Amino acid sequence: MSKILIRGAKVLGGEPQDVLIDGETIAEVGTGLSAADAEVVEAGGKVLLPGLVDLHTHLREPGREDSETVLTGTRAAAGGGYTAVFAMANTFPVADTAGVVEQVWRLGREHGYCDVQPIGAVTVGLEGRKLAELGAMHESAAGVTVFSDDGKCVDDAVIMRRALEYVKAFGGVVAQHAQEPRLTEGAQMNEGVVSAELGLGGWPAVAEESVIARDVLLAEHVGSRVHICHLSTAGSVEIVRWAKSRGIDVTAEVTPHHLLLTDELVRTYNPVYKVNPPLRTERDVHALREALADGTIDIVATDHAPHPHEDKDCEWAAAAMGMVGLETALSVVQETMVATGLLDWAGVADRMSAAPARIGRATGHGRPVSAGEPANLTLVDTEYRGQVDPAGFASRSRNTPYEGRELPGRVTHTWLRGKATLVDGKLT
Repeated sequence: MSKILIRGAKVLGGEPQDVLIDGETIAEVGTGLSAADAEVVEAGGKVLLPGLVDLHTHLREPGREDSETVLTGTRAAAGGGYTAVFAMANTFPVADTAGVVEQVWRLGREHGYCDVQPIGAVTVGLEGRKLAELGAMHESAAGVTVFSDDGKCVDDAVIMRRALEYVKAFGGVVAQHAQEPRLTEGAQMNEGVVSAELGLGGWPAVAEESVIARDVLLAEHVGSRVHICHLSTAGSVEIVRWAKSRGIDVTAEVTPHHLLLTDELVRTYNPVYKVNPPLRTERDVHALREALADGTIDIVATDHAPHPHEDKDCEWAAAAMGMVGLETALSVVQETMVATGLLDWAGVADRMSAAPARIGRATGHGRPVSAGEPANLTLVDTEYRGQVDPAGFASRSRNTPYEGRELPGRVTHTWLRGKATLVDGKLT
């Protein structure tokens, strides 16, 4: 592989430096670097980050290739600056066996736009009644360490305890979709003033918070790791903060859309704003931002949930829940966290690369931008500002809540182990 010299990049937003890539590895970081045989990328003024890692992506394959495939999803990931994604288990068939997770893992390896690490289901068929083949999935070629029934809550406390006990043996983690099903029957949006005015079924905050409270106590009892998916309420923040103060091994994620959007948008009845958990209040958004800044919430995860046009372009009650997010995540984080002074770019690198890689055991990802490390890198033009146009997305689906919204930042280059997957904003 040829050498690449990234010249004048602000590494983690700091002083300009040169970064020399040789093959799959960062060979040198410094100033005034040169290499006669290197391809030069002029990066003056741009910010260089370790390749982003998404712990919560829906790639839909196998079974819903009309929404997304591993190929289109990983192309979208590369376009958004990601070098690794964790693929959720709610496929058809469900990724609850070694065979299915290996299929997804191999598809990721074949396409090469980013690394794909499958997430295994906690229960057979996501039905919540019987543990899936957790050990077999871990011992498979895919080496699964993260397990989740995302889309459905593991609401049975006994099943959840058994899952936590099982994964403890190999250092795995259970990622919980915290939603008490009995409290959310018929729910269409956040329960509150807006739902009352619109006459839509409410999704109360306590439906999330009660499950998180139970699960952190179970994790403490078992001595295992639990991860909270798409945390969305101020009350959930306080429960996680309390759990961490007790030394409980809990981590949590927030989505970009929960950092920016509120339930006031549902007044439009535009199903693009229908998501699970639902968009919450301005108070919740403020609490989530503060918690991400102070480390109570560990990471940003996209919950990239593609749907075909017909599943979203319909009346609100019939519409599918979910939003695409891989190609806009970094821009939303810049808008909500960097531009507001809550995080610097080193903090973004931690929340969107190092921490998710650490939680998911993504080998070779989330590493420092320094000599000897794998050349998984993302270059961002942070001065750019423009309108979001889903027509240019690499994702197969277009269900973004940001269409026409002006957002900052644009990923110009992505390198996966020294190989460019995105150059000047265009996929290779």
